[in-house]
Amino acid sequence: MPKVEIYTKSFCPYCVRAKRLLDMRGVAYDEIAIGGDQQARADMIQRANGRTTVPQIFVDGRHIGGCDDLFELEQSGRLAELLAA
Repeated sequence: MPKVEIYTKSFCPYCVRAKRLLDMRGVAYDEIAIGGDQQARADMIQRANGRTTVPQIFVDGRHIGGCDDLFELEQSGRLAELLAA
């Protein structure tokens, strides 16, 4: 299974939605909390091509975007393909 990373903040409803979808699909992921961690936030922004919102999600190091992007991948069936690789 590919490595999934998700950058989050506490009390972020979009982070909760994204993690819930990954949990429902049985996907193991590494959660990187950026609240109060300026270095982790800077790393996320660099990896996400300047995006500053959370969540930011990566599959095998490839940036797939935020919560809405994750749900679009799910609805199109492409998320299953990414996770099956």
